[in-house]
Amino acid sequence: MAKCDICGKGVTFGIKVSHSHRRSNRAWKPNVRKVRAVVNGNTKSINVCTRCLRSGKVTRAV
Repeated sequence: MAKCDICGKGVTFGIKVSHSHRRSNRAWKPNVRKVRAVVNGNTKSINVCTRCLRSGKVTRAV
């Protein structure tokens, strides 16, 4: 699974608990997009989570 190249957000693991309290493993996956962005003056394709895109931490290439 992809990881955000800006903040490092990745998959988080935990336990799913049903109504009858049966427990099983599950994963929370981040919303990661492949984006063409300007990095050090060059256009580069990087994986970025949508929170970093919305907050303006990434300048997208035109």
